[in-house]
Amino acid sequence: MSKNEKLVQHLETLRINDMYKNDFYWTWDKTDDEIDAIFTVADALRDLRERNISTKIFDSGLGISIFRDNSTRTRFSFASACNLLGLEVQDLDEKKSQIAHGETVRETANMVSFMADVIGIRDDMFIEEGHKYQKTFMDALDEGYRDGILEQRPTLVNLQCDVDHPTQCMADMLHIIHEFGGVENLKGKKVAMTWAYSPSYGKPLSVPQGVIGLFTRFGMDVVLAHPEGYEIMPEIEEIAKKNAAASGGSYQKVTSMQEAFKDADIVYPKSWAPFKAMEERTRLYREGDKAGIDALEQRLLAQNAEHKDWACTEDMMKLTKDGKALYMHCLPADITGLSCAEGEVDNSVFDRYIVPLYKQASFKPYIIAAMIFLSKVKDPVGALRDLEKNGDKRKAF
Repeated sequence: MSKNEKLVQHLETLRINDMYKNDFYWTWDKTDDEIDAIFTVADALRDLRERNISTKIFDSGLGISIFRDNSTRTRFSFASACNLLGLEVQDLDEKKSQIAHGETVRETANMVSFMADVIGIRDDMFIEEGHKYQKTFMDALDEGYRDGILEQRPTLVNLQCDVDHPTQCMADMLHIIHEFGGVENLKGKKVAMTWAYSPSYGKPLSVPQGVIGLFTRFGMDVVLAHPEGYEIMPEIEEIAKKNAAASGGSYQKVTSMQEAFKDADIVYPKSWAPFKAMEERTRLYREGDKAGIDALEQRLLAQNAEHKDWACTEDMMKLTKDGKALYMHCLPADITGLSCAEGEVDNSVFDRYIVPLYKQASFKPYIIAAMIFLSKVKDPVGALRDLEKNGDKRKAF
């Protein structure tokens, strides 16, 4: 029995009918079976590609990407995922659109979606704005489809908002599953999701929030660590607590990086801005208060500088289980002695983990492709079997 067939047989056991023609906003909107299905399809698509079997389920169509913040990994992962399935990608550059001339979100949504199968949106910079923009965009497409403007209603993939970064965190988890030899080996493993010093300010909360919102579903002991004043959204912490209780794991918050790292199996040191400060920044931008924004930035940089000891050093790594915890980062990291004078992680630590870090990133295109696949294919089990049965070569060799 091929690896693909084993994965397909597992997929058959999952209740995933609600994924068809549905969007992907946050991981906690999805059932355990639906999360499992995304991992399973991602692995199946990767297996087929590694065996040079075509995974194209479209012979035409568009994937529209809208990045309202800079991106390297997620931008190319979305493009790779669309291409893997047979879609072409068109990036909406708002500077080159009519948005500057007063074009509304409703108008933009319909104008770019005539032949689109999937919309990927990244809007992560402002609290209460990122998810709101994605929802407004998709509500406009619901209206367009209902009114006969669009012949089909594209699927949304959240490529990062102010609340969650589901494609990143699911790629992170699939990496962990492979590193530890299966989901069954994750129960009881300690994960340290910790704040780390950065010489820049305003980094989104969506990665730490996404990590605690997802990892607590696997029976792991998840610890969120940050200095006082760097709180995340309280409602996401409540989700993490409920997930941990349901999965038999645990969730706790501490104000010591050393405590979080002690005996940890996995460490994820990553800078983020305080929730209250991000709320303040959103208010200042709405008011057009440039002087207030500049003052806030200087205040937050000074606040960061008070916690330069929050860094993933060699000594910190020695506190982890057997001194060999899996180091993770969504990248790019602030690397002490390489990309900055002082940052999130020592160059020696980062360099030692560079191969697993790149492997971690390599799962994202397949996660995104699986999200699209499960939303656009009515019979994913049959479709995966057909791809293997047809055996069309991706390349002629």
